Amino acid sequence: MPPLSSLRPAIRAAGRLSSVKGSESLLPKLHVPISAYVVDCAVYVDGKRLPGRWTHERALDEVRIRDNAFVWIGLHEPDEEQITGIADVFGLHELAVEDAVHAHQRPKLERYDDMLFMVLKTVCYTPQHSPEHEIVETGEVMVFLGPDFVITVRHGEHSSLSDVRAQLEADPEQLALGPAAVLHAIADHIVDAYLEVTEAIETDIEELETEVFEPRSAVDSEQIYVMKREVLELRRAVVPLGAPVRKLTEGYSSLVPHDVRSYFRDVDDHMVTVTERIAGFNELLTTLVDAALAKITMRQNNDMRKITAYAAMISVPTMIAGIYGMNFEFMPELHWRFGYPLVLLVIGFTCLGLFRVFRRNEWL
Repeated sequence: MPPLSSLRPAIRAAGRLSSVKGSESLLPKLHVPISAYVVDCAVYVDGKRLPGRWTHERALDEVRIRDNAFVWIGLHEPDEEQITGIADVFGLHELAVEDAVHAHQRPKLERYDDMLFMVLKTVCYTPQHSPEHEIVETGEVMVFLGPDFVITVRHGEHSSLSDVRAQLEADPEQLALGPAAVLHAIADHIVDAYLEVTEAIETDIEELETEVFEPRSAVDSEQIYVMKREVLELRRAVVPLGAPVRKLTEGYSSLVPHDVRSYFRDVDDHMVTVTERIAGFNELLTTLVDAALAKITMRQNNDMRKITAYAAMISVPTMIAGIYGMNFEFMPELHWRFGYPLVLLVIGFTCLGLFRVFRRNEWL
């Protein structure tokens, strides 16, 4: 089987060419096997993975003849054609399949007969702070949960579940609880990532807060708006997941046994913590925006007072020079030898007096 990395450029190239009018007759139909999108397909019996490589048909046939067995298939960004074969074998609902293919779904939990379909948003923190770069990148994980199968569909490069699978396989007792244990492990992994992202954002907000309230610091209001936008993106990914997780703790479906529901309560507690943090971030960033604008306004007022003070001092010599610049013959001290130095002294002492007054009033 060719590796996925070698197949995807051909897939994208075929997609570009097929979009050109009349190109269908010039291209052979490119068929990509289902295995190109299957990250892993494994059969678990009593919490232990059976050796060997499995197709989805053989895996399902195997678990149907065994007790306490299920199959876990992991897919990464499949298209509609590739997922149709799996959907037909496992009896997946067409609406859920459509959501899994097109992605960009809101976090939710839906029940279709004897199957659950759950959408979870994944988040990833990137430290590059620039207005055109996203601080919080999002992806999606869709989970089809049945009595004897779990199918995960991932969208995004940062949403890998290989660590989750490895941890579960290292704990057969937990994995023996069935497909619901896999759903819990995935939800717990994603919510833990939420906590990590909120901690990183909290550090960034603290730095922004220090910068805003530091005397004579240059306030980057644009960065505050960027952070506020990213917190809003995080909120859209996290907050809607609270209700689905709470349903799983309350016995929403018999596919989640009582032993697994208690684990979902811990996930729900973490969700509450993350939601409260995000709400606090939003309020704090709003306060920082107001403080930054107030600081900018204050700085502009200080600049205006300085300009006004200097204009007042400049107006004194301008006024005196304007008076003595008039062409009158009889003017005070006009023919006196010390008249000119006296006028200069008056101008100098007046400007010095104004300077001291403005300095005392902190205008300069």
